[in-house]
Amino acid sequence: MDIRPATTNDVLAVLPMVRKIAAMHEQLDPAKYGYRGDPAELYHGWLASRASDAQSVFLVAETDDGKVVAFLVGTVEREIPIYRLRKFGFIHDVWVEEDYRNEGIGRQLVTSAVERFRELGAAQVRCDTVWDNATARDLFKACGFRPSVVEMLIEL
Repeated sequence: MDIRPATTNDVLAVLPMVRKIAAMHEQLDPAKYGYRGDPAELYHGWLASRASDAQSVFLVAETDDGKVVAFLVGTVEREIPIYRLRKFGFIHDVWVEEDYRNEGIGRQLVTSAVERFRELGAAQVRCDTVWDNATARDLFKACGFRPSVVEMLIEL
């Protein structure tokens, strides 16, 4: 398995995975993840921008025969000025196709992203996970992440 930076040519292969991760999120918490339309269509331009943005981390896992089976996308974010920390890496999404899970691909993507964020000068890497997604929490914990905050929600 080859973990490599994504290019704009990879976006179309990633979009079906975007639909899957969005459907999973919406199923786990429809109040939080209610999309305005097809998430893949909404992501298309954003992912293309991430592929060419030097302050983004967009990685794909590709099989020996060239099939893209996983992705991670993150950005460098600026912290509000009251904190000592100036910028941090933020992992927006990680997805590994079901047939390729439990092979360490997710861990490779996350550790590669952390290293890339380090190279970009980020002092921290953060991510959010859906509360009920124990698999994601276990992945991030295995990569050295720790719980930091709990986001809470009330519907009005």
